Amino acid sequence: MTDTILVLGKDGILGQALCAQLGPRAQGLSRTECDFMAVSFLDSIDQAFMKKPFAAIINAGAYTRVDDAENEDSGTLLRVNAVAPGELAHWCERHGIPLVHFSTDYVFDGHGSSPWKEDDTPAPLNAYGMSKLVGERAITATKSAHLIFRTSWVYADHGRNFFTTMRALMREKESLSVVDDQIGAPTFAGHLAAGAVAALEAAMGQAAFPSGIYHLCSGGETSWYGFAKAILARETEAVCREILPVAAKDYPGKTTRPQNSRLDCGKARLALHVAMPSWEDGLDACYGAASLR
Repeated sequence: MTDTILVLGKDGILGQALCAQLGPRAQGLSRTECDFMAVSFLDSIDQAFMKKPFAAIINAGAYTRVDDAENEDSGTLLRVNAVAPGELAHWCERHGIPLVHFSTDYVFDGHGSSPWKEDDTPAPLNAYGMSKLVGERAITATKSAHLIFRTSWVYADHGRNFFTTMRALMREKESLSVVDDQIGAPTFAGHLAAGAVAALEAAMGQAAFPSGIYHLCSGGETSWYGFAKAILARETEAVCREILPVAAKDYPGKTTRPQNSRLDCGKARLALHVAMPSWEDGLDACYGAASLR
């Protein structure tokens, strides 16, 4: 039996981390090789399967530009984040292959201060969160074997994300203002990839595949301000001397984000035997990865 795993969106920060985690077991397709906007995108998966059969699919492809999503054509947003994942789940169902898909803390409205559990009622505040929620429902409506991982604040030492943006700004500006009233867990893509692969392997080893939605993110919590302060403390080339906390309502932006993005990951620990490192350990690991580039 093959142990090859197909990774969709191989060139994104999570796709690259998944391919690195899987090593020679990874068979990757980029966005251009498997374009979710194309009605015939499943043909690319058929061709890949015929060339080299795989045992599972991990979908790291998505529309993730949260601010841009507010002005994006809803058809485009839903096609990439909902319709295509649903069609992918049907493909997996037909072929008897499990699917791993990633969702977001943004499916919740962020009220309160308790960590969100999988069965809490979703109520997205923005277009991105809504599209990801519709994607979850499209997958769970099928009879496919699937793991949907809601995660939070994913970053890496490359690509477009909070970590790389902060590092660049810290080397240009002496003072920065960062939101201090949105709380969550910054999640290093390398740790998320390792956790997702371990969870998939655990699920495939069970007599009955434990399909469902799981929360999977770094341990602990902080604000964007706290995350920025932690980045600055590790920087050696920064000219930045201060980071000022600001409220989200006073920060210029066109997207409403949840204030409470805490996720309870207990279900994944119990059912899939996966526990993620702390967000601080993730940041150290990210700097370690950056030093090797």
